Amino acid sequence: MLPSSDGTTAPSLWLAAPVLLPLATAALYAAARRYAPTPWLSLVSPAAILASAVALARTAGDGGAVTAFGGVLRADAVTVWMLLVVGTVAAVACATGPAYLAHERAAGHATEGTARHYQVLVHAFLGAMCAAVLAANLGVLWVAIEATTIVTAFLVGHRRTRACVEAAWKYVVICSAGIALAFLGIVLLYYAARAAGIPETSALDWPTLVAHAHRMDPAVTRLGTALIVLGFGAKAGLVPLHAWLPDAHSQAPAPVSALMSGVLLAVSFAAVLRVKVIADAALGPGYTQTLLALAALFTLAWSAALLLGQRDYKRMLAYSSMEHMSLIALGAAIGTPLALAAVLLHIAGHGLAKTVAFCSSGHILHLRHTTRIGRIRGLLARAPGLGATFGLAVVALLGFPPFSLFASELGIVRAGFAAGLGWLTALALLLVLTAFAALVLRTARMVLGPPLLAPGTPAVPVRLGAAAGLPLAIGLLACAALGVSLGPLTDLLTAATAILGGH
Repeated sequence: MLPSSDGTTAPSLWLAAPVLLPLATAALYAAARRYAPTPWLSLVSPAAILASAVALARTAGDGGAVTAFGGVLRADAVTVWMLLVVGTVAAVACATGPAYLAHERAAGHATEGTARHYQVLVHAFLGAMCAAVLAANLGVLWVAIEATTIVTAFLVGHRRTRACVEAAWKYVVICSAGIALAFLGIVLLYYAARAAGIPETSALDWPTLVAHAHRMDPAVTRLGTALIVLGFGAKAGLVPLHAWLPDAHSQAPAPVSALMSGVLLAVSFAAVLRVKVIADAALGPGYTQTLLALAALFTLAWSAALLLGQRDYKRMLAYSSMEHMSLIALGAAIGTPLALAAVLLHIAGHGLAKTVAFCSSGHILHLRHTTRIGRIRGLLARAPGLGATFGLAVVALLGFPPFSLFASELGIVRAGFAAGLGWLTALALLLVLTAFAALVLRTARMVLGPPLLAPGTPAVPVRLGAAAGLPLAIGLLACAALGVSLGPLTDLLTAATAILGGH
């Protein structure tokens, strides 16, 4: 069990800030009925999350842990890494929000009231995700992830069209079923912990469960782990409870799609990684390796097949998210230090690249008023800045250097062959190449060539604008910087890998 500090004032402040400040920002937007808050108020939440992560890294980054509020909140190296990812992705998504909402109001798809509701829900969403990352108790973790479902359901249906409402209901039904399975799994782990003599107050405490996992009943732990992987895997976009993802991501506002794909999926999978540590200590690594490997292969095969026939660019990006989550699940199944380090790096790189891609897709929708790939040509000629950011984001998602996904995917492949899982890795590579070909073909048709214009439309290049383009450029630069060097994050990544079992 990792060393922890008591809940003194400073740790309590930094542990509470990523949850409370986003909720306070949401309350400010909810109260702002007679005045319009400055657009940059939306950056308060990402700034608070990043500041807390930096402050907590001083203690937790070396392998220790910080606790507060009676152990309900806890931060270790994995927590700090996830807070950095959530804060950085949120900063990009929230910075593009004002420009996106301005276009929505101009097009008649939003009013001042609906824009205010949007901001309330986005910041509540950020607070719920941070609560899930910081939760030391599996019950609190479950509540926080369920809260993200409730909040994002309203965001998916933001435009209130028939398609949006249908996607929101589909999201609620499928994810609620998954969360119910995860709840049952947590109850079974609680039962196994109590039967092993762990006190009631600590029976869902993650460090306690890790320390005493060898005493837990193997049969009950096995069933509970399977249900948790299936349940939280639904929120991570893994087969079989994945059907909500393409509909929700394609209908939600672009910055919300960015947050859902960039960090919500990763936060949900981080819960699976936490439970994997308990299961590996109780059952050995073979059981979770089998579960995650099967989920990874089936998800990868399904996403690659659907990418081949995709005609909608937002759904294309959604299926790409499933592909990358399957790679993350594959790395977790391999479970070696190299694989787990690559998993955490892939979470960060995918979050940044997919955020830029989805936010760019929102600007493409405002420019061309369609999500059909066949109706979009020559983005680089029509809107050079927008075409460049969207194209480079897809290049990053394809795993080209210098972007960090090249290093993380290479790490997962090397770890797979080194661990004696060559057949599994080779099959995954074949499926990844299929998805690669589909993404290249469709993105090239959108970005290259002469623009496809309506009759009478002047062929004047459209400027993206600094307010909309700068956050996207920063996101791409951050993804590339991670691919070149981790710098001060090296020790943090090493400590996080050790906590997840990569000794």
